Amino acid sequence: MMVVGSEWTMGVDTSTQSLTGIIIDINKSEIVYKRKINFDHALPHYQTENGVIYSENKTVVHSYPLMWVEALELLFYEMNERGLTLENIKAISGSGQQHGTVYVNDLFEPTLKTLKPEESIKNQLEGCFTRETSPIWMDSCTTRQCEEIRNALGGLKKTIKITGSNTFERFSGPQIRKFSQKNPEKYTRTARIHLVSSFMASLLSGTNAPIDHGDGAGMNLMNIRTKEWDPRALNATAPNLLEKLPHLCNSFDIIGTISPYFVKKYGFPKECSIIAFSGDNPNSLIGTGLIKRGRAAISLGTSDTFFSYLKKLSLDFQGEGHVFGSPTGDYMSLICYKNGSLAREVIKTQFNLDWQSFSQILADTPPGNHGKVMLPYFFPEIVPLVLNPEVKRFGLDPEDKEGNVRAIIEAQFLSMRLHSQWISEKPEVIFATGSASLNKEILQVAADIFNVPIYQFQITDSAALGAALRAAKSYSDLNAVEISWKQLTSKFLSIQEKEIIYPNETVKDLYEDMTNLYNACELYFLGKDTNPEEKRIEFIKKYFS
Repeated sequence: MMVVGSEWTMGVDTSTQSLTGIIIDINKSEIVYKRKINFDHALPHYQTENGVIYSENKTVVHSYPLMWVEALELLFYEMNERGLTLENIKAISGSGQQHGTVYVNDLFEPTLKTLKPEESIKNQLEGCFTRETSPIWMDSCTTRQCEEIRNALGGLKKTIKITGSNTFERFSGPQIRKFSQKNPEKYTRTARIHLVSSFMASLLSGTNAPIDHGDGAGMNLMNIRTKEWDPRALNATAPNLLEKLPHLCNSFDIIGTISPYFVKKYGFPKECSIIAFSGDNPNSLIGTGLIKRGRAAISLGTSDTFFSYLKKLSLDFQGEGHVFGSPTGDYMSLICYKNGSLAREVIKTQFNLDWQSFSQILADTPPGNHGKVMLPYFFPEIVPLVLNPEVKRFGLDPEDKEGNVRAIIEAQFLSMRLHSQWISEKPEVIFATGSASLNKEILQVAADIFNVPIYQFQITDSAALGAALRAAKSYSDLNAVEISWKQLTSKFLSIQEKEIIYPNETVKDLYEDMTNLYNACELYFLGKDTNPEEKRIEFIKKYFS
């Protein structure tokens, strides 16, 4: 398909609903191949719903590590079927949904080292887990463990100073603590506790892979300043935890070469470098070109996230936002919402809409929505913390199709604006990624609310692209080829740019006031303020009388 001698790098993203592979040609600055394996559709025997398995009340949310393994094998099989010259792939890095934990026994590494090419990896690994399923970022059943760790570390502010974040139900530390408490025997038999990223990197490298600083920061276990496992956090979490964790490494570290299994079975070159895998958010930072101040991004996927590049460490002592390590060696800020695409889907389905008609409603309804406000907690929420889901409407009839469509989108971006105010570096532009970023009408609402231009890209898989770019940077550094992050990202992002969506300056004041109104509604819902109805009526009189 391509001449031998081409220099390709690959990014693999194991997300909530799918596994995505992207191959880029470094020299030609082009995407050679992209494929997404949807778990529900491609691997129906796991019987997942949107890639996960829910408990009855949806507070316990897990997934299957072996499903991710099988998806990876399917990806490589399809690449071979397409006739891709895999010997051109010089380096691979990857991305994993952050916070998810994988628990393996002492058979895991020896099995990886002796994989037989005539058999699937999935079948060979079946006896290597002390826990068949992995708790993922959507899980919210560890409130007690969060409190115990936070108290042991000296309270909210001290916890944030140490780990960069408050303790959150989805974070790895509280999840590990609950497992050690509920299943002490299985915890004792656990030889390694991997993140999704380091687990997938282990498959490709044929040995227990390290955890990079970007993903390690999302565990409540790593010291955000020293970038080492913090003894206080480890002791507050579970016994003998240090010996069960992989070591930490830089995001740009080459952790080895590809396992002989993949060389023999799929035709990868034996010298193919494996670069440390990271979390989906640090990878998306690179995949959206956030390598300097003044840039932020919104990722509109299963979860919605707002993240930005930070040159200097900045912490949110309200306990809602996070600070992770950036692949550039700096930092990134992030806030995360569970009620992302699944919440949008609820409204779309309720009114029997397709996305075209949904978008048309957004285009036809006025900014400010006649003062109709929704708090869209269809599922347990992270920001603000809402463990018992409930949708709260102010001046909005549940059967009002147009009102509910605009209300769900305005609510999501008003909340992002409101809860990102702690970030020290304000965005001058915002880059959009994720499946919903293809929707121009949704992005227009975001541009208006933040009052900054939003860049829309053709490629929405920023985490997989970011991983491929990270692999390219480390491969270039290895071969003494000087290329800066700016040069590397600008090459690929410029060809992916689809449109710049500019804010409507006439609604700047309206959304300034509506952000305050939304805040009043949220505080009332949380029991922290009085009924906001009077403020809502004043808003209506000011803009819709």
